[in-house]
Amino acid sequence: MTLVLQFCRSCRRYQNPPRPICVSCGGDDLWSVEAAGTGTVDSFTVVHRADVPYTLARVRLTEGPIVLTHLIDVAEPRCDQPVRLTWHDGLAVFRPLAPPE
Repeated sequence: MTLVLQFCRSCRRYQNPPRPICVSCGGDDLWSVEAAGTGTVDSFTVVHRADVPYTLARVRLTEGPIVLTHLIDVAEPRCDQPVRLTWHDGLAVFRPLAPPE
């Protein structure tokens, strides 16, 4: 599965969620494009509910839009941490980028 963004051909910006017009320029020449699937953690909080805590984060995609998501496989989350898209139970979530080998 992939994450799809809208791309405005008039001002060359990306937006998410999809809208009938571009929020940057008001244009309507919008195309659906596949996101790179990478970004950085903009902000996060660890939620302690029930038995298992989870990390809720704002991720700024490489293309620019911000998505609210869960971080998985992160022992110590931090801002500016590079992450990549993955899918878990049909939901878009992010995990840390693997360190270069």
